[in-house]
Amino acid sequence: MDSIDLGSAPWNEECASVGDEDYSARARRECRALIGQLKRRCGDPPAGVRFRIASNPHDFGTYYSVVVEYDGNDAEAAGYAQRCDEATPEEWDDEARRELDTARKRDVDEKRPPAPP
Repeated sequence: MDSIDLGSAPWNEECASVGDEDYSARARRECRALIGQLKRRCGDPPAGVRFRIASNPHDFGTYYSVVVEYDGNDAEAAGYAQRCDEATPEEWDDEARRELDTARKRDVDEKRPPAPP
């Protein structure tokens, strides 16, 4: 399988950084949102293509990114992967923003101490 690393978020958006509090959970959420946005832009992947969240070692810890893996011998699969690379967005779309906002609110609610009885 061939692969292309697509990053972890649209290039013009603030994103989780290695070392941030809750980096791992936030980065994975952003990667899932990016996969969803790429599918909305490029359509569902054909046979021979899959998205995954890659763990990448770094001097300051592990960082996460979206990788599109594809069968390089399949023209349709290779073309789709290339379209994803070219369609990496500048900003989150509305659906991704809603998804990320909902997840942030859920995280805040989970961190709140329970109300006294």
